[in-house]
Amino acid sequence: MRLFVGLALPWPLKERLAMLAGGLPGARWVPTENYHLTLRFIGETPAYKAEEIDHALAALRAPAFSLTLSGIGVFEKGGRSVSLWAGVERNPQLDHLQGKVETALQRAGMPPERRRFSPHVTLARLNDSVAPAKVAGFVQAHNLFRAAPEPMTHFTLFSSRLGKEASVYTPEVEYELT
Repeated sequence: MRLFVGLALPWPLKERLAMLAGGLPGARWVPTENYHLTLRFIGETPAYKAEEIDHALAALRAPAFSLTLSGIGVFEKGGRSVSLWAGVERNPQLDHLQGKVETALQRAGMPPERRRFSPHVTLARLNDSVAPAKVAGFVQAHNLFRAAPEPMTHFTLFSSRLGKEASVYTPEVEYELT
């Protein structure tokens, strides 16, 4: 099963993000129910390893905190935009939680994450049919996006199943923040 650790967003925040979806021909918009913030992608995992990961995450202790989404941007690969995202204001509690998740996963035998943690919520996937000028215009038109802070009281181990139109994310276990 494909796994990742993330923060599930409250429905009002997902609805606010969904209002941004549109106006960018060729973009493949993420379904509203799939909006989340990935703390650590794990990938294909056998059942016995998933159980070890669950035990490691269950032992983790971190404080609850508020999450604020702010700004819109793109990730690029090879000089072209590949995904559109809503930014996350950095805060020490989020960084602390992500570090604890990373440590717990390494203790459970996972290799270290090589990519730098860049907190965001993916809004759309972009392919070559999306004009760069349209992407730039969309980002410029929405770069002042800001959502009210939302309390984060738990983090989640999700499974991910690839679907025809979009992946299906299933919360497997929720872990309370103190």
